Amino acid sequence: MKILKSNQSALGVGYVTGAYLLWGILPVYWKLLQNVPPVQILAHRIVWAFGFLLALLLVTGKFVAFCNEAVQIARQPRKMATVFVVAVILNLNWLTYIWAVNNDHIVQTSLGYYINPLVSIMLGVVILKERLSMWQLIAFLLAAAGVLNLTVQYGAFPWVAMVLAVTFGLYGLFKKMVNIGSITGLTLETLLTCTFAMPYLAYVIHTGSSSFGFSLAPVNLLLMGAGAVTAIPLVLFAAGTKRLPLVTVGFLQYISPTMTLLLGVMVYHEPFTRGHLLSFGLIWVGLLLFSLSQTRVFESLEDKITQFSG
Repeated sequence: MKILKSNQSALGVGYVTGAYLLWGILPVYWKLLQNVPPVQILAHRIVWAFGFLLALLLVTGKFVAFCNEAVQIARQPRKMATVFVVAVILNLNWLTYIWAVNNDHIVQTSLGYYINPLVSIMLGVVILKERLSMWQLIAFLLAAAGVLNLTVQYGAFPWVAMVLAVTFGLYGLFKKMVNIGSITGLTLETLLTCTFAMPYLAYVIHTGSSSFGFSLAPVNLLLMGAGAVTAIPLVLFAAGTKRLPLVTVGFLQYISPTMTLLLGVMVYHEPFTRGHLLSFGLIWVGLLLFSLSQTRVFESLEDKITQFSG
């Protein structure tokens, strides 16, 4: 039994690590499409992701189960409306990310996904009325100090980072509230947004402003491949999280923004000054505290501090 559990955990780590590695190198993919307008990239990403997920459901024999679940959701207007809101939030996140990568803001995208866990904490506190631990409060304040430092240093609020952090935090929150299977949810989300993406793509083809052509040119293959690069890491992530405790997933999630940061600075030569280092340093310390706050040692330490202060 222990061996089986150990094998499942190892498999889970492999799946989740694979997902984060793929997300970490995603900027390279979007950079290859730098000459395509971000809205067109997003529209293709939606349409081809839906096609990929549909094929996946058919191959795995889960298409009938998906249809049954989709019909049940469609009969609940509130739930269907929530799925639509989730889809809009997800696509705003995707569009911001694509635009940021192709306008030399990769370091800011990294910052956004470092901040994201702490934004999720605050959303849980404000909306779900969850209790904030002492360590989580300190972690959030450190991250806030990091963002404030960037704003003061450069005279501009890091809006890309905050839009990514808040939209992904809201996406996770609403997904938790609606409680739908991960593959079913993503397929429905892409299906709903296809109703906007497909007419838009038809319009740009009709007006002659489309970057997509019906040939095997590299740009066309890359746009079609956007569906796979979107869906594969999400499928791996869903498979991995079922086999792992949330604490483990929490530690692994920093693989992706770390890789993105390294890509932005070392490959695409975006600036990373002392001001950036101070801000990122504050956020990294906050994230370390956040991760450790979920361990028994820190929970016990917090109890002792509370008893002493009381």
